[in-house]
Amino acid sequence: MANERLLSVDAFRGLTIAAMVLVNNPASWSHVFVPLRHAAWHGWTPTDLVFPFFLFIVGISISLSLSRRMGEGKSSGALYGKIFKRSALILLVGWFLHLFPRFRFATMRIPGVLPRIAVCFLCGALLYLWAKKSISRAAVGVALLIGYWAALTFIPVPGFGAGGLDEKGNLCGYVDRLLLGGHLYKPRFDPEGILSTIPALATVLIGTLAGDWLRTKRTLTRKGLGLFLAGVPLTAAGLALHPLFPVNKQLWTSTYVLLTAGLAFLVFSFCFVLVERLGWKGWAKPFIVLGSNAITVFAGSTLMVKILMLIKIPDAGRTVNPITWLYTHVLSPFAGANLGSLIYPLLLVVLWVVLMSPLYKYKIFIKL
Repeated sequence: MANERLLSVDAFRGLTIAAMVLVNNPASWSHVFVPLRHAAWHGWTPTDLVFPFFLFIVGISISLSLSRRMGEGKSSGALYGKIFKRSALILLVGWFLHLFPRFRFATMRIPGVLPRIAVCFLCGALLYLWAKKSISRAAVGVALLIGYWAALTFIPVPGFGAGGLDEKGNLCGYVDRLLLGGHLYKPRFDPEGILSTIPALATVLIGTLAGDWLRTKRTLTRKGLGLFLAGVPLTAAGLALHPLFPVNKQLWTSTYVLLTAGLAFLVFSFCFVLVERLGWKGWAKPFIVLGSNAITVFAGSTLMVKILMLIKIPDAGRTVNPITWLYTHVLSPFAGANLGSLIYPLLLVVLWVVLMSPLYKYKIFIKL
């Protein structure tokens, strides 16, 4: 199994990418079901699980991919070259999507989903090469989470003091304004900012531990059980510590890392058992197709929506984009406001399954 592509990994990655497309592209932001919205600040919804699940699977992929290449005798130089090249490509694609279509460099957003994936992949892969033992990476992950908690709790923010975890007075926002002012998602804060990338890296390192477990010679049943049992205490720890250090996606708090990593272990354990142990692959085929070219699907769907937003259609004395026209005249009258808004991204997911199917059929994997 160490040299084979695990379909359960692609399935879980594809589920996550499908969820990303779903929550990022409603036909109307005014009509979205509550579970498909992020928590306003502290707390979580199902949508808040999507991004950490993807970083968790990035960690699994790092372990499986780099261990295989090292086993094939690839030189350190070749491995470093691939790591830096892939990180740079993901970063540049992310920045291109931020700039398109107006390319206003003076106000471009520097952080973001793809930039965070690029940085976390780079650091996670380098740490994997430097700390090959699982226990070493686990220790680094623990140190990152404790250090991040200590920083947000004890380092004072000018004008607000120490320990502020609200949107205005937190340390993450202060650092982002200081170093990236004018290039953030919001004027005072970015949910993918500099400091919060540190615990996001811990999410990736936890994923590498899951990948290490998958590479052992244990039976498929024991592997699936081990994944599940790892998820239980992590989930419990995140919930238990929530009153002390709130679970918060935008700050990517240490408790958020524990909770979401634990849930990722639990969900992935079911994917693993169903696909690898029981051989039930039919349900997963669309997600395997998406997961085999996940970054391409995310970037491509984002670019597609941006292009559609540029097109203007006359509509009752005004001009609207095709998405708004479809929602107003077809989806909303047919299914209602909220459900109609949901049907559009569901159709988008189906479209990308169709587009990616030929690539999967001919084993073309675009390594962005």
